[in-house]
Amino acid sequence: MKTLVDLLRENARMSNDQLAAILGTTPRAVAEEIRKLEEDGMIIGYSAIINEEKYDKNAVTALIELRVSPQAECGYDDVAKAIAQYEEVDTVQLMSGGFDLAVTIRGKRLRDIAMFVSERLATLDGVLSTTTHFILQRYKEKGVNFSGDDADERSLVSP
Repeated sequence: MKTLVDLLRENARMSNDQLAAILGTTPRAVAEEIRKLEEDGMIIGYSAIINEEKYDKNAVTALIELRVSPQAECGYDDVAKAIAQYEEVDTVQLMSGGFDLAVTIRGKRLRDIAMFVSERLATLDGVLSTTTHFILQRYKEKGVNFSGDDADERSLVSP
């Protein structure tokens, strides 16, 4: 059974009436639960999923891997918080594996991203190295397919 959070994750534009009908409750109860989720910090915002290639064909998105030297008393937090303050930064995540932080940024041109990495990220205290990957094509984001085609539910069969 889907929860209110599951339904909002799929489509945050559903009305309280629609959510209540699916959940078998009242719109007032849904509104109260949403208010509690927001107050508790479980829901921290709402956003649209934008097909950036259609919105701005020249825009560039990059995933940047950072190796970072953890700082005494705060670990990776201070570096991550400093990076998160930049307007270009969409996402900052602590990772396991071969690098420490993953940063997703948007720019108007490749040069914008290159300058951001070389002038802002690479110069931060604690940043040991960066690796930049440019997003060439997005196929799916947050569970939404960008192709617009209906998925073929048939199984692939090969001889």
